[in-house]
Amino acid sequence: MSAPIYGRVALIGLGLIASSMAHAMRRANLAGEITGHARSAATRETAAEIGLVDRVCDTAAEAADGADLVVLCVPVGAMEAVAREIAPVLKPGATVSDVGSVKRAVIEAVAPHIPEGVHFIPAHPLAGTEHSGPRAGFAELFDNRWCLIVPVENSDAAATARLSALWEGMGAHVDVMDADHHDLVLAVTSHTPHLIAYTMVGVADDLRRVTDSEVIKYSAAGFRDFTRIAASDPTMWRDVFLTNKEATLEILGRFTEELFALQRAIRTGDGDHLHDYFTRTRAIRRGIIEAGQDTAAPDFGRGAASARKEG
Repeated sequence: MSAPIYGRVALIGLGLIASSMAHAMRRANLAGEITGHARSAATRETAAEIGLVDRVCDTAAEAADGADLVVLCVPVGAMEAVAREIAPVLKPGATVSDVGSVKRAVIEAVAPHIPEGVHFIPAHPLAGTEHSGPRAGFAELFDNRWCLIVPVENSDAAATARLSALWEGMGAHVDVMDADHHDLVLAVTSHTPHLIAYTMVGVADDLRRVTDSEVIKYSAAGFRDFTRIAASDPTMWRDVFLTNKEATLEILGRFTEELFALQRAIRTGDGDHLHDYFTRTRAIRRGIIEAGQDTAAPDFGRGAASARKEG
């Protein structure tokens, strides 16, 4: 078995991503020791009970003290406070990273608190489920998924390569991306779809002509999958939209234009427009499947993962 990439890794926040990182690092012997901290005492107790990390710490500073890599796995809105707390204990040569869905706001919040001699290399694994908490993680979460590394100005090349090697060791494909471009791409691929999902579920709730029992009982594939992503953590998504405001509003504006065009086509009976539009969008969906990022199965391949979690 190869030597660990990092001697000690500290995970601040012990939800789905952090718990999956812990499992994935252990699977491939990527860390000599893993420490962890969560703000909630109940979460810390659960993490200790299931042996998620080698040492559960009462404070973020305690977890980060002496670590070679510190990964901020907390909501974007909480990252500045955590960075401020751990700054005094970060050892020279250590790397601080994160897993936030927004990058420009994270950089602006965290970078000012990183001491000289410590490397700050933001990252974002494009993987997840609607589940959360320390019991939600599993080692395979990152397999064949992408992790975007977003170096800041003057990021150390060797430290960046080391972090990339960690993510590759956890099963992910790695790409490097500029922070602003990352936020625009994610507004298209993740943030706006989640906002639309929340909206559609809210619309169903508002339509009193459709009872709650009917919405639940007759949820066909479309509404079922909307409700899946609308079940995601509300704190995390609140912070995402507040911190990626410009890109999300830009994509929402484009979405609104497309929706109006489809409304017009339906109103005027323009079947050709609808058929052409759906043909083009189906090709994009097929491209996602061909890229190995999903499956054509009716349950989108999530049946096995759900069964594993429930078991």
